[in-house]
This record gives sequence, structure tokens and C-alpha cells, in this order.
Amino acid sequence: MNPRLLFWIPAVLRLALILAGAGVVWYFFGLVMGLAAGMLGLCALLVVQLHYLFQLSTWLDHPSSSRLPDGWGAWTDVFSRLYRLRRDDERNQAELAEWLARFRQAMSLLPDGVAIMDDVLFLEWCNTAAEKHLGLQLERDKGMRVTNLVRSPEFIDYIILGRYEQPLTLAVRDRKLIVQIIPFENRRQILVTHDATESERIEMMRRDFVANASHELRTPLTVINGFLEIACSQPNLEMQTRLSHLKLMAEQGQRMQNLVEDMLTLTRLESVDYPLRPERVNIHVLLEQILQDTQALSGGRHEISLDIDGPDIKGGTEELRSAFGNLATNAVRYTPENGTIRLSWKMKESGPQFAVQDNGIGIKPEHIARLTERFYRVDKSRSRETQGTGLGLAIVKHVLLRHDASLVIDSVPEKGSTFIVKFPLKAVCEAPAEKLIGA
Repeated sequence: MNPRLLFWIPAVLRLALILAGAGVVWYFFGLVMGLAAGMLGLCALLVVQLHYLFQLSTWLDHPSSSRLPDGWGAWTDVFSRLYRLRRDDERNQAELAEWLARFRQAMSLLPDGVAIMDDVLFLEWCNTAAEKHLGLQLERDKGMRVTNLVRSPEFIDYIILGRYEQPLTLAVRDRKLIVQIIPFENRRQILVTHDATESERIEMMRRDFVANASHELRTPLTVINGFLEIACSQPNLEMQTRLSHLKLMAEQGQRMQNLVEDMLTLTRLESVDYPLRPERVNIHVLLEQILQDTQALSGGRHEISLDIDGPDIKGGTEELRSAFGNLATNAVRYTPENGTIRLSWKMKESGPQFAVQDNGIGIKPEHIARLTERFYRVDKSRSRETQGTGLGLAIVKHVLLRHDASLVIDSVPEKGSTFIVKFPLKAVCEAPAEKLIGA
């Protein structure tokens, strides 16, 4: 039915009822009493309407705390509709609050910083990353001008020039940030910050790696090409000189081959297409081989001992052979003649540990943190003498990462060094000596 009819039919019926009542009184008690009865009925109807109008006014002043009355007549439908509207509004507000909470949670998990500002750069909201990047605190800094919070001449010039098409590279709190302002709506702006410190460090490492690899390869190639030129230009060289040149070329070729093999090993260890396939590692057999290789490299110039008192573990035998072998080889290379080198495998409360201890030249504290970087050398001239590639400890680091192990270095210059590889308890292998199937 038409809404207008639904409203007017009850209203006309109520007026007709009042007039009918007044007519009955007029019939029995006269005209004056009939008019009085009619006026009294209209006044009563007016009072009821005013009462509900007052209740509506009171509810509109405090819609959240006041309760809607049940109503009478047309007011029943009015209050019913208002109740439905309030219920829908509360549901919409709850959904909006939920979506806003999800939005803020999602924004807080973003690695990039996001700050919302008004048209005069007053801070309205920012996520956790923006607080970290720019040193902000939302509760403390909300409503403050961002240029007063980020005191950087480059940032202020960026704001003044208003050339927001290009991002700004900014150094803030020892971090390198990529900053850009994005206008939206009519009176809002978004400040986006991206921490490029780690990517810059990785890019620098990549450039250093290429430069160092080129340098390391250039040296043996220069030696080999030089001797080849001599051999071509002087075909009648004495046999003694020729053999000496061939020996040096073989050494440089072997050095270059070792470097390429170490680079390929690092690439394989870092590849996601080369997952670790754990097997039972026979520690006694592995460390006995490491001992023999270390003694062969030493050639009797050092006192080398091995102590094994621990269980077998799960892991990659060849990878651990490479890691343990690199640590033992470094001990031989950097320990003077008649020095002592101790290899040990012990079971500790935290898990099994492999240690290489020597009384060699030691390492200064400022170098220890960078030892596992590729091509990093404490003493480049000595590294050339020892024929190291500069990649050994980098290989050790990546092997240990694949085995959830860690490397601890303790060294005192001129007194010696101790390299400790710590494995977690879960690495201990209790199964029988057979290959374990793993991912």
C-alpha cells in the first residue's frame, strides 16, 4: 500500500473517532457539551503528539544513551524506523571500525613508512615504519608540523620546491631513506618512506664482489699471460727457466681454479634450487679426514690434535666437510711454524660444537665482525702468501646458515684464535646409521 495512505488513514480515523464522540455528547447533552468534548479530544490528541515529539527531541540530543519509546499510532512506525536506522548505523560503524582496524594493522605491517598529513603538513597519522624511519611518535607528535619533526635541510627544500614527482634520498638517523610525498584528495598528503640502507649495502657488496673477483682473477691471469709472452718471444729459454715459469703458471692456474670453485660453491649454497638434503653425518670419519687433510697441508710444521666426544648429526656431509676444512685450513695458514692446532667435537647443553683452536697470529677485534664477508682479508699481503681465495669463511657462514648453526670467533692478537661452530640440539642424530630422508 502507498505509504501516504498508511499515514493518513489512521490519522483521519482518529479525527473521525473524536468527532463521532463529540457528536454523541452533543446528541445527549447539547451543543455546548458536544463542542467541549470535541475540543477536549483534540487537546488530548495534541498532548500525545507533543509528548512523543518531546521524547523524539530528547533522543536526538542523546541517541546513544537514550532509549526510543514504543510510540502510539503513527509514532510507532516513526520510532520503529528510527530504531532500524540506529541499528543499521551501529552495524555500519562496527564494520567501519573493523575495517579501519584492519587497515591500520595492515599499514603497521608494511616495511615502508606511511604518514598522512593535512594541507599544511600537520601530522594526522603514521604507521610503525614511519615512526622508526623518521623518529616519530604518533601519540606525541600528532597535530605537529612534519617539517618541525624532521629537521633536514634537504627535506625542507623538497617541501618548498614541491617537486613531488621525483623521490628524495635522505639520510636520517644513520639510515638511507627514499622519501616521496603523494598528494591525495584536496587537503591531504601522504609521506612515504622506504629504507634503502640494506639494499644499498647489498649493492655495495655486489660491486665490491665484482671488483674483488676481477682483481683476484686478474692477478693469476697476468702472471700466466706474462710467462706465455716470454715463452713465445724467447723460444730458446733454458730448461731451468722454462720449468720455473711452468711451475709458477701451474700455481697461478691452481689459484684461479680454487677461486672459481669457491665462487661456484657460494652460488650453489645461496641457490633456492639447491635445498639441503639431510643425512646422517659420521662425525668420526669426517673429522679424521679433516685431520689428515690438515696434517698434509701443514707438512709437519705444526702440532695438530683431534678430540671427538659427541654424537653424529643430521646435515650435508660434503658441505660440513667444506666448512670444517676451511676453518682447519685457515688455522694452518695463519699459525707460525711449530704452533699448536687443536680440533675438537664436544656435546654441550645447547648442542654439539666443533672448535678449531690455534696459537697463531690472532685477529684484532675490529676485523672479527667482517671476517665472513667475501674477499675480506685482515692482511692482504699475507693472504697472497698463504694462497687463500678470501671466500673460505663466507662459505663457512652459508653452510652454517643452511644447518641452523652459528659461528663464534674468539681471538687475541699474537696469542691465537678459537673458531667455534655451534649446532642446535635438534641436529643430533639418534637414528641408525642410514640415510635420513629430508627436504
